[in-house]
Amino acid sequence: MKYSLSEEQKILVDLVTQIGEEYIKPYALKWDEEEVFDEKPIRALADADLFGIIIPKEYGGLGWGSFEMCLAVEKLSYYCAGVTTTYAATFLGSYPIILFGNEEQKKKYLPEIARGKMICAFALTEPQAGSDAFAIKTIAKKEGDFYILNGMKHFITNGGIADIYIVVAMTDPAKGARGASAFIVEKNDPGFSVGKKEKKLGLRASVTTELFFNDCKIPKDRLLGKEGMGFIVALRTLDFGRCGVGAQALGIAQAAMEISLKHANSRIQFGQPIYNFQAVSHTFAEMAIKLEAARALVYNATKYIDSGAKDITGISSIVKCFTSDVAMWITERAIQMMGGFGYMRDYPVQKYFRDAKCLQIYEGTNEIQRNIIARELIKYYK
Repeated sequence: MKYSLSEEQKILVDLVTQIGEEYIKPYALKWDEEEVFDEKPIRALADADLFGIIIPKEYGGLGWGSFEMCLAVEKLSYYCAGVTTTYAATFLGSYPIILFGNEEQKKKYLPEIARGKMICAFALTEPQAGSDAFAIKTIAKKEGDFYILNGMKHFITNGGIADIYIVVAMTDPAKGARGASAFIVEKNDPGFSVGKKEKKLGLRASVTTELFFNDCKIPKDRLLGKEGMGFIVALRTLDFGRCGVGAQALGIAQAAMEISLKHANSRIQFGQPIYNFQAVSHTFAEMAIKLEAARALVYNATKYIDSGAKDITGISSIVKCFTSDVAMWITERAIQMMGGFGYMRDYPVQKYFRDAKCLQIYEGTNEIQRNIIARELIKYYK
């Protein structure tokens, strides 16, 4: 299907395509196999000003919205979802500053993020606090003009390569969910360190690590919003970020469908391309149906978000849940359509399959998304 993109949006897609062809496509399988983060595509994205997509113009960004962000993420994921994860995680770390930062914080950080000079990370998850985010134990204690952080985070995308980290910590554990606050931690802050790099099933071109805070001392002006707003910052950020996961799903699924379809049309069995067999061609028809439904959902949802709508929690969860399930189904079917070739690591479809699996897990598992959707749904039908 063709979508009505503006000339600027078409240029954006063409620019990301050019970067993908030159800086990612020749190396994606190698990076995946060797579990290597390579900064060259990230530098190329920075040089093209593509880190500034969602940054307001007054802070040096392009002033676009979720729709344009998802266009870039979708196309980049077509080439490598691991590289995209590094890129998209900076948006996830930018949203708290855009949404909740004061003027001084915005002026200090957003121009540098827009220029690609500061990579971001979003640090919420802890060993005992995954789906149950309210179970975090990292503590932030105010002492004079500083906060002292103690605790740890894990499974943090961009750990060790990020310049700033949005960290949610408890400032008043007695208040439960209302006792959490959000902070900006810089990579060189005393008492902050990075732990082991995780060995992952997929998204291997991105870096995921533990973070440690051992009497980590940060100025009090690094508090985002007010004390007690930590989970509001986190949940609102995820409302915006989950459509980015949907865009990743589109790029992965598109790539998997294309490569497996080309294989099916060239693989001769029983005297004809296997695509000619109805069981095979109908599988591809189903792929196309699911993929275009997912794309329409992402595009419509992001345009709704960009309209300034406030009730975006339900739709962002629907996007994340539906599209990641679609990507998982398409990549699994793509392997099946390629048979033994799909199972071999010399071919990228197995990478798409492994990459897609994480989309059903991070930024809130799809089981949690269904909880959120059900909770939001009942508000309209009481």
